[in-house]
Amino acid sequence: MPSRYNRAVAANPYASFLGTRNPVDVIEETSRRLSEIVTKLSVGSNLEWRPAPGKWSAREIICHLADCEIAFAFRLRQTLAETNHVIQPFDQEKWAGMYGGLSARAALSAFSSLREWDLALIQHTPAEAMAKKVHHPERGDMTFRTIVETMAGHDVNHLTQLDAIVAGFAQA
Repeated sequence: MPSRYNRAVAANPYASFLGTRNPVDVIEETSRRLSEIVTKLSVGSNLEWRPAPGKWSAREIICHLADCEIAFAFRLRQTLAETNHVIQPFDQEKWAGMYGGLSARAALSAFSSLREWDLALIQHTPAEAMAKKVHHPERGDMTFRTIVETMAGHDVNHLTQLDAIVAGFAQA
């Protein structure tokens, strides 16, 4: 679907993480990649290892991805259902404060289920609906397409962080 995704990177910094990759392909493969990472890190306390002070652990990143998938799911549907919808921003650090007792496996399960549902919606969204507008108070005007690109770029960013954690823990 490359023709449906002509990215405006300046308006969407997460799109820069995609390079030439199709956002739907990235969105489709993320659950599998997360599952592989959780399997690699599930021994001992590897999911809690931090690459540096103040940085999130793998478990916290996976919890964050599950939370973001909830937000993306709502944003996608609101964009399609409403005219000129205004997206509600959230403070990721405040949400992360609730991750203490949450497991990576539960977060992965939630993420994977929501992602499958969101992917079905994205894949069945008509091309003309990809240009449907929405407004983000902090990022300005966006489209359904921009949200899809943001999801994919966000995935790539955090998968890169998780890959670095896997590599860093192996060297620690």
